[in-house]
Amino acid sequence: MKFFIDTANLEQIKEAQALGVLDGVTTNPSLMAKEGITGKNNILKHYVDICAIVDGDVSAEVIATDYEGMIKEGEELAELHEQIVVKIPMTQDGIKACKYFSDKGIKTNVTLVFSAGQALLAAKAGATYVSPFIGRLDDISTDGLNLIDEIRMIYDNYAFETQILAASVRHTMHIVNCAKIGADVMTGPLSSILGLLKHPLTDSGLEQFLADYAKGNK
Repeated sequence: MKFFIDTANLEQIKEAQALGVLDGVTTNPSLMAKEGITGKNNILKHYVDICAIVDGDVSAEVIATDYEGMIKEGEELAELHEQIVVKIPMTQDGIKACKYFSDKGIKTNVTLVFSAGQALLAAKAGATYVSPFIGRLDDISTDGLNLIDEIRMIYDNYAFETQILAASVRHTMHIVNCAKIGADVMTGPLSSILGLLKHPLTDSGLEQFLADYAKGNK
């Protein structure tokens, strides 16, 4: 399973990269705004700065909602850096744009996916990644993990190469359960990744080891 971090915060990206397990980054307009990154030139520069930190794919989202606008923005984003993946919404124009980019050899991430049917269309259009938002489904009392399971079955049935990128991951157990189901990628906050490190028995065991060592080596 690939680990992506869902942020525009460069310090958090650096921390995740230093951990040695980071495979990529996802961003969106909300995350950019959260970091105070505004203005087209500043946003484009920020994407390049992120690419300089990580070795893997960096999803950069288009703002346009019409086909022509998505194509124009997406091509501009793709030219920024070879690691850029053009992130496009799951809409009719978005699927058309996905097919266009796929035919051009430009990587895509179809986002805001909430059903298996949407994921099927994205795969048919040649998406590199499809991003089902499991946390947002959980928020409305719908099983987000079940959606990952459904998509995995469909993709395996037809040998689609589109990677399932579990998005809107909220906590550590989301990651573990997505790994059990067979999601190709997870993206979430740094806290959810660091949470995998934690177990009380690890902490108490290390404390005991150090205490025993101290007793015998005074």
